[in-house]
Amino acid sequence: MSQLIKPGTVLRQRYQVLGCVGQGGMGAVYRAADLRLEGRVCALKEVRPEPDLGASTLAQVQQQFHREASVLARLDHPNLPKVSDYFTEGGREYLVMDFVAGQDLRQVMEEAKRAGRMLSERRVLQWAEQLCDALSYLHGQDPPVLHRDIKPANIKETPGGLIKLVDFGLVKLLATDETRTVTVLQGRGTIAYTPLEQYGGDTGHTDIRSDVYALGATLYHLLTGQPPADAKQRFLHPDSLIPPREINSRISPATERAIMAAIAMHPDDRPPTVETFRSMLHDVLFSDALVTILPPRAEWRRSIAENGGLLALVGGLLLLALLFTLLL
Repeated sequence: MSQLIKPGTVLRQRYQVLGCVGQGGMGAVYRAADLRLEGRVCALKEVRPEPDLGASTLAQVQQQFHREASVLARLDHPNLPKVSDYFTEGGREYLVMDFVAGQDLRQVMEEAKRAGRMLSERRVLQWAEQLCDALSYLHGQDPPVLHRDIKPANIKETPGGLIKLVDFGLVKLLATDETRTVTVLQGRGTIAYTPLEQYGGDTGHTDIRSDVYALGATLYHLLTGQPPADAKQRFLHPDSLIPPREINSRISPATERAIMAAIAMHPDDRPPTVETFRSMLHDVLFSDALVTILPPRAEWRRSIAENGGLLALVGGLLLLALLFTLLL
C-alpha cells in the first residue's frame, strides 16, 4: 500500500492535510483545511491508479477521472456531499468534497450490537427513504450515475439526523452507447453488497438495478446485524441466503419481501427502479407511523391507573357543568 500523505502537507497550494480518515487499496480519504476559505474543513478523496500502467492507459484513466469528476461537481442534493474541486497531483487524482461529520451506519450498527440490541425497523426505513432520494437523483441524471459501492460504511448520519451517501470514489457513468469505458480507477464494490453482474467490472452489464441490489443488501445488514451471503456464494449454494425474519423476527413481512426482491440474483427479478423499491417500503413505514400515533393498550391502562384521581375530578366538573346548563 502506498505511503499516506503526512499531516501538514499542502496540495494544489490550497488544501492542507489534517489527517487520514480512511484508506483502502484504491487510495485514501483525508480531512483537510481549505486555506482559501478560512474555517472550512473538507474531505480529500485520493484515487491511486493501478501500478505499472502504460502511458496511453494512464492518459485514458486521467481523462475518465476528469470526465466523471466534472459530472459529480455538478450534482447538488442534500443527501450527497457536494464535490467542489478535482485535480491531479503527484500522479494521483483527487476529489474535494464536503466533510461530513457524524458516524457511519456501520459504526451505529456495531454500537447497537455491543448493547445487545437490533436497530429498529422504523429507524432503518427512515434512512432508506433518504437513500432512495439520493439514488433516484443520481439515476435521474443524463447519463445516469451509478454509485456501485453502497454499504453501511459509506453512509453517514449527521448529528442532525441527515443521511449522506459519502463515497463518490466508485461511481460509474452509464454511457448511452456501447463504448467501453476504462475502469482502472474504479473498484469493484464490496463483496457482500455486490450483485453477480458487477463481478466482471465493465464486462458485466451493470445498471440501476445493481444499485438496488446493494441498497437491499445494506438494509438486510442493518436490520439483521449481519451481511447477507454474497452473490458468488449464493450462486454456488442457493440455500445459503437466510431470510431476514429468521434472524430478526421483529422485521415486518412486507419489509422482508421488499429486501428479498431487491437482492434477487437476476436483475430482471429485482424492482426495476429505486422508486419501485421505495414504494414497497413506503407502505411499511407509513403503517408503522400510524401505529406509533396510538399508544399500546397496556400504556392506556397504565395512564388511566396513574391519573385516576385527575380523571375523576375532570369528570365531576364536566357533570356539574352539564347540570348547571340544564338548570338554566
